[in-house]
Formats: sequence, C-alpha cells, structure tokens
Amino acid sequence: MDLSEKLLRLKPEAMHAEEWHVRLELAALYRAFDWLGWTESIYNHITARVPGAERHYLINPYGLNYNEVTATNLVKINLKGEVMDGSRYPVNVAGFVIHSAIHAARDDAHCIIHTHSTAGSAVASKKDGLRFDNFYSAILYGQVAYHDFEGVTTDLTEQARLVKSLGEKPVLILRNHGLLVACPSVPHAYLTYWGLQRACEIQVATDSMRGDNLPIPQRVLEETPARSKAFNADPRPGGLPFDALLRRAGIRYEELI
Repeated sequence: MDLSEKLLRLKPEAMHAEEWHVRLELAALYRAFDWLGWTESIYNHITARVPGAERHYLINPYGLNYNEVTATNLVKINLKGEVMDGSRYPVNVAGFVIHSAIHAARDDAHCIIHTHSTAGSAVASKKDGLRFDNFYSAILYGQVAYHDFEGVTTDLTEQARLVKSLGEKPVLILRNHGLLVACPSVPHAYLTYWGLQRACEIQVATDSMRGDNLPIPQRVLEETPARSKAFNADPRPGGLPFDALLRRAGIRYEELI
C-alpha cells in the first residue's frame, strides 16, 4: 500500500509515515478477520511491528471487537508490554506473552496472527496435527512447527519455549489451542494464515467423510512449496489477495482512522 496524500493528511501530526502505514494495514486486517468470521469475541491477536530499532509493536485494544479496531486506537507497546503511545486501553496479558516473545526473537516476524478458529483449534487438538494431504497443507509442507499446551499463556517462562518451538518456520500450531503465523508483513501474514485456515477446514471436512484419505506422494510434497512461491511471485508478497480481500469486504483505509 502506498500512502496517498489524503491518507497522510489524516495521520496524527507527531507520527512517522511508516508507523501510520502499518497502523492502517493492521486495522484493515482486523476488520477483514471480522468480516471473514475469524474472531473469538474480544480475544486473540494480530500484531505488527512498528519500523524502528526499538521493536515496538501494535496490538488490539483489549475489550474491543475486531470491527471496532482503528488505526488510531491500536496500542503501541514495547517488548516488556509497556504502553508507549499513551493509550487508555489495556493489553491482554496472554497476547503480550506470545507476541512479544516472537517479535523479540525473529527479525522477520513483523506481523503475527494468533487465532482460535474452530477448524484450526480442532486440528491443533488432534494427536497428528495437520496432515499434508490436501492442496493447501501441501503448500505449507516443511513450514509447520508445534508447541505443546501449557495452559493459558500468562507465564513469562514459556516465552523461550515458544520461540524454540517455532524456530525459523512461519507457522506454529499450538497444540490443544490454536494457530499462529509469523511473517514479514501484514499482507504476507494474511496470505499465510488464509492458506493454513483453508488447510485445516479441508482436513476437518475430509475427516467427516467415509473412506480413506488419499495421500500425496512425497516427491510432490517436497516440490509444492517452491512451485507455489514461483506461481505467486509478487513484489509485495500477499499484496494482491490482501487488497482484493479489502475490496470484497468493502474496507476502506479512510474509514479506519
């Protein structure tokens, strides 16, 4: 997204244009998740790092629905969970524990999505987790990590274990819990999460049907991720489907201030 002069004029005076850009995209993604039904009341989080050496990041105001999130009410916090922009809104502790750990550890984790979607939580609760036997799961072959359930994520000592479980992969399935993706941008995170969610939905659907599931040959699995990246070559990874989603949902940046 290139900021138009109109959007720049709507920016708070003291805010850098780069932060305003991230705030607009993140607010739009919250609205899109609400439109898609990927919400859990006021819970779960999508965070995005603010450009700069401080590693500050934006998180949803705790207590608001996703369709109430705006570019200006997103809360900027540091890696200790301290509010850095004077926001009057609180921050959910569990969200801080998970997201701050990954933002701190991964230079490429500019946007992190964590959800409790029905299909995602169902797959996370199965012993074997995500099976690589459908189109979308095949695209994610070799990119999925797992983290064992330790209860509600409020223990700071779990942060190191979360980071170790994720490693360098973009997808983390939190066992008995839900889904998480960590990517270099808001559009990239959306596209990755969309594919993961579709993979889980299809797995849940196929498991409801009689008969054996058809496996994908190992050679095909190993080739599919690279083929997918080549096919979806985009100077702004995820940008085309993200922009299309906003158009389909009728989400306009000018209305997210």
